[in-house]
Amino acid sequence: MDYKLDQAGIFITAEIHIKDNVSLAQGLAAIRQFCADMNSEPGCSLAMATQHKTNPKQFVFWERYDDQAAFDAHFAAPHTQAFINAGLTELKQAFDYQRLATEE
Repeated sequence: MDYKLDQAGIFITAEIHIKDNVSLAQGLAAIRQFCADMNSEPGCSLAMATQHKTNPKQFVFWERYDDQAAFDAHFAAPHTQAFINAGLTELKQAFDYQRLATEE
């Protein structure tokens, strides 16, 4: 799979926690489906969740979008809004970066 990690784009890192009142199984199912949905978005070349080794309800998402329009479309997508509105997780922090420009 070509993730385009060596190309310009928007790189997102987000820390997500499954809420205390949500079962791990329910949260995992939602996160797995959300990642699958993100990976089907045009302009998203990578969406994956990594799980903390000792706190199984804590995750870091890594995402890469071709450009700002693809990133904006991600938030407008029905599956993104459904994931957010389900209220199973909470966003702890997020970072929005771009690839370091090469010297000109």
